[in-house]
Amino acid sequence: MVPPPSTPSLDSQQIQQFLSSVLSQRGPSSLPYTEDSKWLIRQHLLSLTSHYPSLQPKTATFTHNDGRSVNLLQADGTIPMPYQGVTYNIPIIVWLIESYPRYPPVVYVNPTRDMIIKRPHPHVSPSGLVSIPYLQNWIYPSSNLVDLVVSLGSAFSHDPPLYSQRRSNPNPNPPNYGQQQQPPPPRVAAAGYPPSPYGRAQPSQTEDAAEVYKRNAVNKLVEMVHGDIIKMRKEREAEMEGLFSAQGVLRKREEEVNKGLKEMQDEKEALEQQLQVVLMSTDVLAGWVRENEGKIKNLGKNNDNVDVDEVFHCADVLSKQMLDCTAADLAIEDVVYSLDKALQEGAVPFDQYLRNVRLLSREQFFHKATAAKVRAAQMQARVASMAARAPHSHYAP
Repeated sequence: MVPPPSTPSLDSQQIQQFLSSVLSQRGPSSLPYTEDSKWLIRQHLLSLTSHYPSLQPKTATFTHNDGRSVNLLQADGTIPMPYQGVTYNIPIIVWLIESYPRYPPVVYVNPTRDMIIKRPHPHVSPSGLVSIPYLQNWIYPSSNLVDLVVSLGSAFSHDPPLYSQRRSNPNPNPPNYGQQQQPPPPRVAAAGYPPSPYGRAQPSQTEDAAEVYKRNAVNKLVEMVHGDIIKMRKEREAEMEGLFSAQGVLRKREEEVNKGLKEMQDEKEALEQQLQVVLMSTDVLAGWVRENEGKIKNLGKNNDNVDVDEVFHCADVLSKQMLDCTAADLAIEDVVYSLDKALQEGAVPFDQYLRNVRLLSREQFFHKATAAKVRAAQMQARVASMAARAPHSHYAP
């Protein structure tokens, strides 16, 4: 129906470079597509040009119905349309709007100057806007441009949207009313291109009422089915949105449950460690009680002759050294406190106070250092003892 475009087509590598360039632009000149959809747009256009080399990707200015103008990608060219055993070329423009590919593209039939859009047409408006079931039932992400062109060719093959208009004669002859007018000679199509499936424009003829009724009934049925499909699609989308929201809530609750479970496991481990410490301390205290039960009974019999220093006996040399260091440290602390009181009351001269405090502080330091070393030695001895008893203890985990 239309010859191929006169501009040379781009090869696959040039198309890839062009798409990569325009889709990677940033700033005011960038295309208004979301970042997560640019890769899919590139793949759709590459697949389209691979199957239909006559369609070439371009960028052009698209004007919305509200007057907004925006720079968008388009696929401009021709698509094959089989009709009565002959394949014709239908010129179209596929605009990829801002919401593509989540929403369908906008398709226009692009007639040349010697073509006219058929009126009325079930799928093409007088302005050239195309509306077919594939566009109305667009499903993201399965719908794509290749299947769209296949559906366009199939729809147009049943009812071609364009026909060639008859060119007017620049020097028309006046009609001759005295003789029968001869029919015009048949039009010869341009070399290399098939003629229009409609030939020249034909005057409207009276159609069969049954055919008109049948066509109207089919169109009405198709409209009802499309309406039901759109309604069901909206209901399913609303249901899916609800399910997605519930899924988000469940995932949040799952994270909270996992976090609480981890905290409980950590607390359980800490309590088990404390239980082991308590059980070991219980063993130590129980052994000490068993060792000193006889001493308590003997002290009860001789209450009059009890020596305070002999009430407690250290278990080993380290314990006795720790007891002596601790007692000396506390005694020095009491002496320093008493010197402070005496200085406040004026009973002790200030220089004598400083001298005594210096001597006592030095002695207290040595006692504290010794106690720290003894404590470290006791800890090592206790750890070694626990390690030796661990395999034979019934409290071991």
